[in-house]
Amino acid sequence: MSQVEDKDSCNGVCEGCPSQEGCSGAPKPSRKGIKRIVAVGSGKGGVGKSSVSALLAVGLAKRGFSVGVMDADITGPSIPKLFGVDSRPSGNGEGKIIPPKTDRLGISIMSMNLLLDDPKAPVVWRGPLIGGVVQQFWNDVDWNGLDWLVVDLPPGTADAPLTVMQTVALDGMVIVSTPQELSALIVGKQARLAEMMNVPIMGMVENMSHVVCPHCGEELRVFGESHSDQIESNFGISTLARIPISSEIASLGDRGLIEDYDNLSLLNELVDGIV
Repeated sequence: MSQVEDKDSCNGVCEGCPSQEGCSGAPKPSRKGIKRIVAVGSGKGGVGKSSVSALLAVGLAKRGFSVGVMDADITGPSIPKLFGVDSRPSGNGEGKIIPPKTDRLGISIMSMNLLLDDPKAPVVWRGPLIGGVVQQFWNDVDWNGLDWLVVDLPPGTADAPLTVMQTVALDGMVIVSTPQELSALIVGKQARLAEMMNVPIMGMVENMSHVVCPHCGEELRVFGESHSDQIESNFGISTLARIPISSEIASLGDRGLIEDYDNLSLLNELVDGIV
């Protein structure tokens, strides 16, 4: 039996319903003036969701859109590091939080790491507290009518990503995978969760797809042959882009300079698949 309540069994009354927290039929919140909202997720960690979220935001900003990134991975926040943002959010005097912006492209960033006294300290919280912060990032942050909000989802298909899907009015999801067959299996779980929660899948990004030899230019399949065709066939998902293992991306992210990534061909592939 599905672990998320079937919307067909919903009577439309949420208050007092024992299945409210896991119900895909619960009403979506307002859009807060944001034109498009896309989540980036995967059924497992370690596939590079944050890097893909950052590159997608950079690609959108370089197209001239106003962009924000909501780092919903409360216990493993990576977005501030990638963008080199360490400023604390401010208040607008009306009880709303103003997220700091990046220096180069003016991307609004909200992350748990910007609220910690020690960004290196672990967030040792249980699910309800994490869910509460995710809701605050949506309800209490003034996103100021952005063109696009990119939501970097936490890994897995349980409480934290479920809270995001119920709290944020998502237009769709981009799923991140890697070439291994194991990752393809996990993508299926994420795809089914999105379907259960009525979140359209905009496409898939195959991260760490290959590495290009710096001497001869040959593409080397470090993690084996791609299973993207299998995923596309099984779930009707199109592949938006294949991102190579890149020392440039790694270096820019480590230095907080991901906005300087200038491979417009790759950035355009990411953006063209969702706009």
